[in-house]
Amino acid sequence: MVLSSQTTVSQTRASAATPVDERLLVQRTLFAGPFPEAPAELYSRAERGAAVRERDRVVLDGFAVLSTNTYFGRFPASYWQRWTSADRVEVTLVASGSGLIRLLASDSKGISRTVSTARVTDAEAEHVRLSAAIDRFVDGGALWLEFETADAPLTVSQARWTVPAVRRRRATVVVICTYNRADDCIATLQTLASDVEVASGLSAVYVIDQGTDTVDSRAAFPQVQEALGSLLRYVQQPNLGGAGGFTRGIFEAIRNETVDRVNLLLMDDDIRLEPDTAVRLTGLADAATKPILVGGQMLNLFHPERLHVGAESADLDILRAGLPVPDALTNADVTEQRQEVRVDAAYNAWWTCLIPSEVVSAVGYPLPVFFQWDDIEFGLRAREAGFPTVTLPGAGVWHADFAWKNWDDWSRYFSFRNSLITSALHGDFDRSRIVEHLARQLANYLVSMRYGLAVLMLKAVEDFLRGPEVLADGGAAVSREIRALWSSHPETKNHPASAVPGVDADTVERAVPAGTPSMPKSVLAKRVLWQLLGKARGKAAVADADAYWWHVSLFETAVVTDPSQEGVRVRRYDRQLMRELGRRGATVLWRLTREGERARDQWRAGVPELTSRAAWSRLFDSQ
Repeated sequence: MVLSSQTTVSQTRASAATPVDERLLVQRTLFAGPFPEAPAELYSRAERGAAVRERDRVVLDGFAVLSTNTYFGRFPASYWQRWTSADRVEVTLVASGSGLIRLLASDSKGISRTVSTARVTDAEAEHVRLSAAIDRFVDGGALWLEFETADAPLTVSQARWTVPAVRRRRATVVVICTYNRADDCIATLQTLASDVEVASGLSAVYVIDQGTDTVDSRAAFPQVQEALGSLLRYVQQPNLGGAGGFTRGIFEAIRNETVDRVNLLLMDDDIRLEPDTAVRLTGLADAATKPILVGGQMLNLFHPERLHVGAESADLDILRAGLPVPDALTNADVTEQRQEVRVDAAYNAWWTCLIPSEVVSAVGYPLPVFFQWDDIEFGLRAREAGFPTVTLPGAGVWHADFAWKNWDDWSRYFSFRNSLITSALHGDFDRSRIVEHLARQLANYLVSMRYGLAVLMLKAVEDFLRGPEVLADGGAAVSREIRALWSSHPETKNHPASAVPGVDADTVERAVPAGTPSMPKSVLAKRVLWQLLGKARGKAAVADADAYWWHVSLFETAVVTDPSQEGVRVRRYDRQLMRELGRRGATVLWRLTREGERARDQWRAGVPELTSRAAWSRLFDSQ
């Protein structure tokens, strides 16, 4: 059903109990984005001639060719063959004018072939139907449309991809967690509400507001309420971090929405949403042969044509997440590169991710870790219980580029602590490798004069060793403690580049590194010795791209550009603090070596209680 922009969601809201004999809408072919900043080349591409591309319609002049072999234009057939029993997909559209319509396919090597065609001549809103078998895509490949005209124009609209429904369509609940990003959250809700075809298929939209600058304080909130009608469930609570916000939405949805299973579609407040991503994630989840988590991909907000990573994994022995799985694209311009090879994710971040409610019933709720690694741990826990994660190509949202976020931030405490917890729960927990990694990190932080970051890391290890008791309040208290601890270190503060305290910026020259050390361990030992002997030299300005530990550690004072490019930080060598943190670090890491196995066993034993509905109920009631 195609709806006018004036139609409200409440007028068109579909029943979640879709009859089994209906077809399942799993994707729409859209020819332009939902807002001007979205590159049209992510949706469709004029290969020849002129075409006017609108959201749900394209008009081709004579002697033109337009292809949807694009990021959002492709149907990820390989993933459908792997995860569902659907053996055919059908594409319907409305055509006016004259032209040739092709349905094309690729394989895992990107070699294309034509699988179906239709020609229209002097058509007037003619309904066209094409279909393709989903049968030759195990290792990779996709399907897409192509339109070609001769001497007459062609208009195409309402292109929809459907498969036979094998069961009733499940209710889908959107859960948005927000904290003092009221304008961003309002924008996400407006985008969702404006696509009535998508919003009318939802059962509810939960907004869990944990901030002091609240979403309902915005002038646009009443309009959003009116547009979404009874779908919108606005819940305010004290800040329990991303884990607490998302879990509250999951908690309420499972309690309130239905006795049947429900799709829990989690999304960040500050994304730029492509509403059709909701159609694609729910389509695959509803057609899957077994319950699976279906994740959306992240496109970079400031560089909207670039894909962050095709699918992710984690190396728990070195506490690293966000690693691309083999054959996955990373930092790729997807107006030029295609995701042909099917890849398997270990988890999907919760910028947008669908979780079937039976997964929560089977494995429990997220850990109350406040934020950082909550989505990773849950995905790994679900996978171990037989519920894999599929990161679906072409199901994307835009999120602020990670490269422009400062990794050196107070929230690193949670990253350190929660990565240790995740490693203890789901990894081999090889303490020798973990301790070696942390020792190297600590030395890097100390020689590059990031003392606040070193302090956070050491406290994180200490709190991990305390065991599950540190999560008793969901992280609210430690969050305040960490912020205060972090702010007590001068090098953690951003300053305007034109007014650096204690430094005459006009007399500080930029220093460029000579190159990457070929023997980093030897260089690290040398830098530590130089600093302890007081041989660091003078002051220097260091660009973010050059802020390697082996370069910054050459100077007594370094004015380093923040990755956000909003200002600079001043790092000053402090011999006494370096020695104190070095001694403390040796003690803490020795404790991790000796006490790590005990802590691992405590964390594993504590998971059932920490992730129970009763534990979360206590947290919510205590706020």
